[in-house]
Amino acid sequence: MSGILNSTVGRKFAMAISAFFLMVFLLQHFAINITSTFSSQTFNEISHFMGTNPLVQYALQPVLIFGVIFHFVMGFVLEYRNNKARPVKYAVNNGNDNSTWVSRNMLLSGLVILAFMVLHFIDFWIPEINTKYIQGDMSGLLSDGEGYRYYEELVHKFESPIRTAAYSIAFILLSMHLVHGFNSAFQSVGANNKYTRGLKGFGKLYAIGIPLGFIFIALFHHFNH
Repeated sequence: MSGILNSTVGRKFAMAISAFFLMVFLLQHFAINITSTFSSQTFNEISHFMGTNPLVQYALQPVLIFGVIFHFVMGFVLEYRNNKARPVKYAVNNGNDNSTWVSRNMLLSGLVILAFMVLHFIDFWIPEINTKYIQGDMSGLLSDGEGYRYYEELVHKFESPIRTAAYSIAFILLSMHLVHGFNSAFQSVGANNKYTRGLKGFGKLYAIGIPLGFIFIALFHHFNH
């Protein structure tokens, strides 16, 4: 593994694989969260299953956390290596002529997304860890014992207009990040063939549709709490 990461091509390939992994997780996360807009019971039951299933908690969750950290660290390493390889900036550089704003600012959008993930962890993941593993409450029930708590906690988080706006802005930047990142990931793994046009179309659909779906969830609960 260390040998692969010693080369730029190897690092890009590893980053692409981690990106695909995170995209699959994002799709799965969306599939669960969207149920909260039409069935609180379904959302509660799925959330309780995911939150108490040993395979998810002790195997998949650590892999996910590692994937997130690895992807962002690798992004910073690639950015640093690229800048180090070009110590002298061009006298004139009109970036709009040969690249998009997103492609030139992947690190910036990545940092904003990282800040959003920290907020998301503070809002949901850390309280879950505290409730289940520190307080020892694996029941998933509300304090009065009347039903599961997951839906109520989700709705409560989106009562604040500031938090809802922060989530929405973060997902807009995530969409921009994905539009470029999806195609770059396919190029890094050598997927330049007759399916390229179809992959780009799917990438744009995913990059725009999934973040918009998350924004819809946030706005739905904000205006209906």
